[in-house]
Amino acid sequence: MENNTSMPRIILVDDHALFRGGLRNLLEQVGQCQVVAEAASGEEFLTLQPSVECDVVFMDISMPGIDGVETTRRALEIDPSLRIVTLSMFGDENYYTRMVEAGASGFLLKDSSIDEVLEAIQCVCEGGTYFSEAILSTLSSQLPRTESAEEEESLSARELEILLAVCQGLSNQEIADQLFISKRTVDKHRANILEKTGCKNTASLVVYAIKHSLVDLM
Repeated sequence: MENNTSMPRIILVDDHALFRGGLRNLLEQVGQCQVVAEAASGEEFLTLQPSVECDVVFMDISMPGIDGVETTRRALEIDPSLRIVTLSMFGDENYYTRMVEAGASGFLLKDSSIDEVLEAIQCVCEGGTYFSEAILSTLSSQLPRTESAEEEESLSARELEILLAVCQGLSNQEIADQLFISKRTVDKHRANILEKTGCKNTASLVVYAIKHSLVDLM
């Protein structure tokens, strides 16, 4: 859901009230976004989703009942334009690829700084994907690697260039500005990359690129 005339509207979904309250206070203190609702479970969020307009959802992974993976999948079926940022702790690594497949747009550790939280909000609101450096490092070390020669041959030099920019979290407009080409051209290249790789979304492109050693993000 686009929100170009006001601050990003945020919903916090986490089963720990103290964490929700702390994050809400931090976000309200900086004054760059508006927390419009909270939910203590996936079920509660899915119930309130149709009645509360928002731009970004901070989603806990591990919750009683419906976990963050299934909640994300169901929420995006209702509103595919919703941007969902995963909140995780060390030990949640096994959930990352499942959250990517569910359609999450960003990944943050719960001990991230407020500056990183704000960076993630801005990035996903502009159409990019945000991975904290710690999570990228974990993915890079844990994902099984495959030979990349075939993948490199299937993507043009320009597409590989754009793929790297996508993995760095740049929006299509930022990529266009960086490469001195039109946003429409970037849109077309990005669509071709998704088709060639069989990826469904930007987050899955990041995982694909790491898995096939197409980019060096660290």
